[in-house]
Amino acid sequence: MPGPTVKRVPFESPTHDVMGGDARRDVKVHDHGLVALVDVMPRMIPEGRTADAAIVQAARVSYGQGTKRLNEDRGLIRYLLRHRHTTPFEMVEFKFHVVMPIFVARQWIRHRTANVNEYSARYSVVPDRFYTPTAESVRGQSATNRQGGDEAVDAGTAKEFLEYLDRCQGQYREYEKLLEKGVSRELARIGLPVNVYTEWYWKCDLHNLLHFLSLRMDSHAQAEIRDYADAMFALIEPIVPLTCEAFRDYRLEGAHLTRLEIESLRAGKPLATDNKREQAEWDAKRARLGL
Repeated sequence: MPGPTVKRVPFESPTHDVMGGDARRDVKVHDHGLVALVDVMPRMIPEGRTADAAIVQAARVSYGQGTKRLNEDRGLIRYLLRHRHTTPFEMVEFKFHVVMPIFVARQWIRHRTANVNEYSARYSVVPDRFYTPTAESVRGQSATNRQGGDEAVDAGTAKEFLEYLDRCQGQYREYEKLLEKGVSRELARIGLPVNVYTEWYWKCDLHNLLHFLSLRMDSHAQAEIRDYADAMFALIEPIVPLTCEAFRDYRLEGAHLTRLEIESLRAGKPLATDNKREQAEWDAKRARLGL
């Protein structure tokens, strides 16, 4: 019995490769780090358009005739992002190859909305690659943020910190010796510091990628992971430029106002809170808005 007839319907014709035929696009980060865009879905897009077209296509199926009045891709995408209609953005996916220090990876993996496959230090020997900050980037503990650093420490303290890192990285020689003596890789690795590099493949849809970027490109994020987020944004911006423009306008460089903040603006009175962190955040927003 013959099988069903498959009707082939092209997305639109003619099409082009959104990566321009490149096998991958790389951005170097720090001393040994890397963010590489290795694939995009969809890869083939109508001539003269970008991968934003897949978002528009999905939205018009989902929302029906009502969206046809937004006759430009840019207008529709800005509407979707502005009103937090996020599902159409899940129609675009990016696959990255990332090489980063383990301490960056441990922050990164908290975003549980991607498919990840990491280099196995049980199966393979950890390469001799360590992240070492410059003396100028050795930060002191923030007085207002327990999990962050701000101003640079003095030159003497920075020098002491870098010497400390040298001693930690010296353990790699011991790691190699123990491997040669037959200690298993899965045990020998546990003495290595968290500034040793790992790597993984990381695949994520655009909606969740934008959420990741909104948190990790923020000025409050740790500087090292922010450098990786900036590199990712630079890689996707040529692929989905309309979405990236709207993301900058409405999320990355926009401002969210709480109910208390709106009431403060309306009444011309101080914020009705005794929470110091909330007050500090409102003061920062006021300064940003020029109030």
